[in-house]
Amino acid sequence: MSNTDSFIDEVTEEVRRDRLFGYFRRYGWIGVVGVVALVGGAAYYEWQAHQARQKAERFGDAVMAALDAGDAPARAEALAAIPATGDDAALLRLMAAGEALAGPEGAARDKALADLAAVAADGTVSPLWRDLAALRRLSAPGGVVPAAERAAGLAALAEQGRPFRPLALEQIALDKLAGGDKAGALADFRVLASDPQAPSALRARAGQMIVVLGGGTEPAQN
Repeated sequence: MSNTDSFIDEVTEEVRRDRLFGYFRRYGWIGVVGVVALVGGAAYYEWQAHQARQKAERFGDAVMAALDAGDAPARAEALAAIPATGDDAALLRLMAAGEALAGPEGAARDKALADLAAVAADGTVSPLWRDLAALRRLSAPGGVVPAAERAAGLAALAEQGRPFRPLALEQIALDKLAGGDKAGALADFRVLASDPQAPSALRARAGQMIVVLGGGTEPAQN
């Protein structure tokens, strides 16, 4: 390589270096802003997670304190007094309703049923809590829900894919048995006994009912 070629290469390299430094001076701030945004975003995420953990802990402590109250009415009142929104509020209403339904008939029981109906119809609440509220209301003892409404509601909850399908199916079978439809109850218990979504204890209970009803131990096919 001649001296002229070497000189040209050195000049070309110097020009490239100058251009690169120029680009850094002109656009380098973009990278700095990107790094700052990345670090700031991570810090904000950690702060939000910390706040969420603290909120969950405070909520859990309040619930535990409410459940330590002396009797069902006091527990229901303490649960209702906990400030909450969204799914947390729905959970509190479910728990308070459960305490009230365990007591005698009266205004508190009527309010519990109304609260369950409100949660079941609230589109802002997660489907899990809506279905649980509906099941709890429909399954309330004492015939508080009309038979036709109860049957239709339980049938909807027993559809494939619903989270409380096994419990709803068991209630449907018990209702059929109470109404004298032994064959229908037996068929539902067989379906329940073979339902992989059902907990093992519930499947075992269904199997026992099949035996009691004289249906043997062979579960029906879904």
